[in-house]
Amino acid sequence: METKDQLAEIFEMQEGLNKRIGVDVCNLDEKQQIEWVLNYCRAMSQELAELTDSVPWKWWAKYQTFDKQNARVEIVDMLHFLVSLAQVMGMSAQDVHDLYMKKHDVNVQRQDSGYTVKDESDNKAL
Repeated sequence: METKDQLAEIFEMQEGLNKRIGVDVCNLDEKQQIEWVLNYCRAMSQELAELTDSVPWKWWAKYQTFDKQNARVEIVDMLHFLVSLAQVMGMSAQDVHDLYMKKHDVNVQRQDSGYTVKDESDNKAL
């Protein structure tokens, strides 16, 4: 049995869910792209806040617990919006993988060199 590419499967499923919701991220003009980039950034910010609330971060409050299951769910919620965001930008699962690999190499090189100066020029060739 052939194993399906897991990231590609996530991208396919997210595209279907977005269409079901009424958002066809593949056919947006530039104005709509800007709108949906902002929508998904806001949604991810909210999910990040919900993830934060899954962790006992209030040092003054003794009632808190670490809700690991909810934290996991919030991470997946962020992934939904991150994939949608990538799709708005015209990226496929393969595009995300390829750019991740290139950016990972840049990050490793930055660490190897001591990363003592903020310089984004190494991103331009990606």
